[in-house]
Amino acid sequence: MSELIVPRRFCGPPDSGNGGWTAGALAALDEPDSPDNRCDSWPAIEVSLRQPPPLDTPLLVGQDGGVTTASFGGTPIATAQRSDRDLAEVEPVSPEVAAAASSSYPGLTFHPFPTCFACGTAREEGDGLRIFPGKVGDAGQEGAGDLVAAAWTPHPSLHEDWHTYVDDVPRASVAVTWAALDCIGGWAGDLTERLMVLGRMTARVDDLPVIGEPHVVVGEGRGQDGRKTFTASTLYDADGRVVATAEHIWIAVDPAMFGGRVPSR
Repeated sequence: MSELIVPRRFCGPPDSGNGGWTAGALAALDEPDSPDNRCDSWPAIEVSLRQPPPLDTPLLVGQDGGVTTASFGGTPIATAQRSDRDLAEVEPVSPEVAAAASSSYPGLTFHPFPTCFACGTAREEGDGLRIFPGKVGDAGQEGAGDLVAAAWTPHPSLHEDWHTYVDDVPRASVAVTWAALDCIGGWAGDLTERLMVLGRMTARVDDLPVIGEPHVVVGEGRGQDGRKTFTASTLYDADGRVVATAEHIWIAVDPAMFGGRVPSR
């Protein structure tokens, strides 16, 4: 048994954890599937978020039958397990296009969770990730959603500090890498039309992102089914190599349940 704590810095909604950071932090505790050196490639790991992750609260983490579960008071909060499914990467865009796209970020006009660690506009530089994706095209499938992109440079405060981290180059943590792949999916879906929270995220990390190096994050909408929205995202380094990629399932929710804002009509 071990513990997982989601510090308040890594919130999504104001009173619960950012889904991507929480999922990545739990994936990092999936010991049977983690590399000996955290800088090496990770297999695809699927994390299901079953309850809003509480902040600054120890979650008990245990493993059984290949499933890693974080729970509070006997209630499962999130589960992680290896996935053998191939993840379809989102096509890259140039750093120039990604940087320009941020000026059209819908969250600059209205944001349901402005304090979100990954995409919140109320977070200062060096505190939140400030990944502000703007539209750069339409997703390949008709009616699927948008293709969005943003530029991102990992801040020194985001470094990996796990004891098995071995590299002369400072790199962002596993949890931060997942967080960088998180909210851009929501903005590629329909986050401007209805409030959604992350229900499931499957991510493969090929290489932890280098601190201080420019990156590009791209997201793509991949359709809807009732309350569910399907999206994907990929993180590229300055040389256009895939750093990590993810697929998401988002669930439409009542904003009042998560302390979210709704647009004025």
